Amino acid sequence: MREQGYESITTELKWVCDKSHHSAVGQSFFFIGSVVGTVIFGNLSDRIGRLPALLLATLAGASGDFLTSFVYGFPLFAFSRFVSGLSTDTMYYLMYILVFEYLSPKRRTFGLNIILAFFYCFGLMTSPWLAIWIGNWRHYLWLASLPALGVLAYPLFICESAQWLLTKKRYERAVQCLKWVAKFNGRQVEDSVFDEFVKYYREKGNEELKLTSDEDTFMGMFRTPHLRRCTLSLLLKSVIITLSYDVINRNMEGLGTSPFKLFSYTSINYLPAGWTILLLQNNIGRKGMACGALLVGGIITTVTGFLIAFLDPKENALLLAVMIGLGRYGVTVSYDAEIQYAAEIIPTSVRGRALSNIHVVGLASNSLVFYVIYLAKFYKPLPSIFISCLMFVGAGLCLTLPETLNRKLPENLAEAEIFVKPGQCFSLCPKREKISSTTI
Repeated sequence: MREQGYESITTELKWVCDKSHHSAVGQSFFFIGSVVGTVIFGNLSDRIGRLPALLLATLAGASGDFLTSFVYGFPLFAFSRFVSGLSTDTMYYLMYILVFEYLSPKRRTFGLNIILAFFYCFGLMTSPWLAIWIGNWRHYLWLASLPALGVLAYPLFICESAQWLLTKKRYERAVQCLKWVAKFNGRQVEDSVFDEFVKYYREKGNEELKLTSDEDTFMGMFRTPHLRRCTLSLLLKSVIITLSYDVINRNMEGLGTSPFKLFSYTSINYLPAGWTILLLQNNIGRKGMACGALLVGGIITTVTGFLIAFLDPKENALLLAVMIGLGRYGVTVSYDAEIQYAAEIIPTSVRGRALSNIHVVGLASNSLVFYVIYLAKFYKPLPSIFISCLMFVGAGLCLTLPETLNRKLPENLAEAEIFVKPGQCFSLCPKREKISSTTI
């Protein structure tokens, strides 16, 4: 059956009756690919650099989509979906980290969230209409894979992360990148400033080498008590937010309108979600933003669940669409606030690996999405009630994490252990901390 004139792979290849499971199995391979890709490219980003890992991840995903468009049988379909899944979310996380590590604390919230508020929102809103306009899944995948070729030009316009280069003691290359950025921004910086900068980090690196010769790893985050507690909280929060995000975004059918149109219309929530973070996060702090978003999102989700259960979808299509949009708004604010919050807590030396591993744990919760949605068979508001309870637990977990606003962020595990000590937790009031001019 076609939806809005769009011919899907299920329709074209007649994957019905005894073959109806092919699409679901293919999506399972896509999920496996996303887990494998997140781990591989996350580790690569800390070993070979953010930029090379980003290029490889993006090209892998595009290759998978392009290959999928030529399949006519299930085995090749499963393989191509696995390849395509390698870059899912990974290329987003790697670009996020690269931008994050170049922005000053003052501009970080604006720079990161304005991209999501406009460009990501635009992509989500237009992609369903492009699918309807193109009308065929093969042609749609061709169109979707072509823009990825643009990453080949990234090295001409984007520098490697200077922060990552400093953790690898590649000081000269870090200075080259910073000089290029200064030139692009029209700023004149004396060579003596860079000399002092390199001297500071050389001395700091030598001191750290005397204390320990071990390289920082993700597992090292579990060796010390305060950092271990913080890491476990981040892992559990990732499960809660990812599961909530996916359940709310996927539960689009049976609501009185086309899933294509409903997805497009409710995607506009990314615009106010981005602006909400821009207006509030630097004032109430990362912890207050993350905690408040989960709390409010949980309340909205509960109300929406009961409205869907007791109102006629056809007669109240507009009201339900608005409430679903508000639900997506709440969970989107939570999701976006969580990414920046986690990135600021995790030290530079393991940021790529740690964020990817935390994300993988969150992705694992995807296997529960359809079971949560299935709870509606027993009591229609039950999925919303379940997700709301999880979001309230997530809000409580935020209280166990340190505030990062106006504080110098950790660059290694030793600094992170001090950064997350209990005295910095269980408070929603941001503290001001003087940041040295020699740090970036």
